[in-house]
Amino acid sequence: MKSRRTNTYRTLAGAVAILALLAVAAPPAAMAAGAPSTDDLQKIVDEAWAKFKDVTEGKNADYIPILATVPSELFGIAIVTADGRTITAGDVDHTFSIQSISKPFTMALVAGEQGWQAVIDKIGVEPTGMPFNSIIAIELNPKRSINPLVNAGAIAAVSMIQAKSPEERWKKILDGYSAWAGEPLELIEEVYVSEAETNYRNRAIANLLYAYERLYCDPMEATDVYTKQCSVGVNTRQLAMMGATLANGGVNPKTGKRLLDADSVDEVLAVMLMAGFYDESGEWAFRTGLPAKTGVGGGIVAVVPGQMAIAAFSPRLNASGNSVRAMRAIDYIADRLGDSIFYACKP
Repeated sequence: MKSRRTNTYRTLAGAVAILALLAVAAPPAAMAAGAPSTDDLQKIVDEAWAKFKDVTEGKNADYIPILATVPSELFGIAIVTADGRTITAGDVDHTFSIQSISKPFTMALVAGEQGWQAVIDKIGVEPTGMPFNSIIAIELNPKRSINPLVNAGAIAAVSMIQAKSPEERWKKILDGYSAWAGEPLELIEEVYVSEAETNYRNRAIANLLYAYERLYCDPMEATDVYTKQCSVGVNTRQLAMMGATLANGGVNPKTGKRLLDADSVDEVLAVMLMAGFYDESGEWAFRTGLPAKTGVGGGIVAVVPGQMAIAAFSPRLNASGNSVRAMRAIDYIADRLGDSIFYACKP
């Protein structure tokens, strides 16, 4: 196991992008030494849960009213390995809304249907360096939507799903997520209603994109399906399985089904590394060195290519919208395992 500095640093998104392209396909150094045993993983997960369970920093998201009502003390950690082992601690069976963690999986669905060039041409893959729901980012960039992991690009991705009706569009997304999780997922109706009643900003984003010809179905349809997408319920174990499917080269470790072409996995992970933590993505990549996606519901999933996914959930968020306890737990586990993809670049 390797040690590294855990102080907070900032880095430039451009540097992260270059390193991601060089390193994301390389196996972590820990992999070369052999995968850790289940007992070792359980010990480290238990350590992380005990170390951070009493952290009270941050607060629940409240711009979606129902998220403010989620018990803030909930905290779960799960690892699912590429060979299907599951290691857990804490509240891993509590169902929470997937929120923005949904975005890379919809991006993968679009790429599977239309290829990556369509994603690049119609959305883009550049980090914005701005908040996830920024309207300024749309106006400042001539291409308008430039990343599938912020709201503008994510709503555009929903509009690109090939469907003849809103119902078909929604079913394809929900069925896709369920396949990634290895078991059926469902809409949390209360979250959907709460979001739909307050999603004025996303409606504005959709209409603005439509006016710029960067949305590819009716803007209200795209917004509504996107709202449902973010309201899908998932628990920490299921989230880890979704991430482990990426770690396993696009094959779900539980069902054995191929859900993404192996050649497309590195593209998904590269975008996750560069933009998975909103405007904190550079810092996350610098500190932890793992592709990851976070959501304001309190969940985070990080992927160790070829080896495992680490997921964690806790509702209290920092100012950037990322779960404080989940971040620290995944960072701790990655550090203990020496799992940064950039370790492969060391002599």
